[in-house]
Amino acid sequence: MSLGPSLACIGLMGKYGNPLHIAIFEPHSAAESAHLEFSFLLNASLDIFELRASDRIRVDQDLGMLQAIDERLSTWGWQTGTGTKFAVIVDMWGKQGSPSTGSPIKGEDLTPVFKALQTAYIRLLQNPFYTPDDHTPTAAVRSRGSAGEIKSKKFIAEVKRIGDVWTPGLEKV
Repeated sequence: MSLGPSLACIGLMGKYGNPLHIAIFEPHSAAESAHLEFSFLLNASLDIFELRASDRIRVDQDLGMLQAIDERLSTWGWQTGTGTKFAVIVDMWGKQGSPSTGSPIKGEDLTPVFKALQTAYIRLLQNPFYTPDDHTPTAAVRSRGSAGEIKSKKFIAEVKRIGDVWTPGLEKV
């Protein structure tokens, strides 16, 4: 069990803010209402994505810390050139569930996570059997809600691996 901050949740949202994938990590994944709570937190960050992305001066994809939810959780964001959004919720108490005395998280601590997530997403897009247009809000309505979230086992396993191995200061995930 690692001491210090850990990832509580990784969320991937489409261009229109639709959830594509949500991964929740220990100890939060054990809670019955975890998926609903983290979906709400990710959805709440979408307005901040819009504000930060509208900044014409910004060249970088890294949007930094989007919001501090409380003394324990904070949301960090990254947006691709196509409008796909990656959000990471960091748990400052870590997997042990008690306040840590480590140093605070800096934006560059999460850059390897976002780069690894973007690489996993690019690999998913390169799959000829994955059709991004099947994962839009319109497609989900047409198929009565069965579309929307990414179901690729390889992508889901890679996101889980990224969330499990990350620790502050890690240079490559």
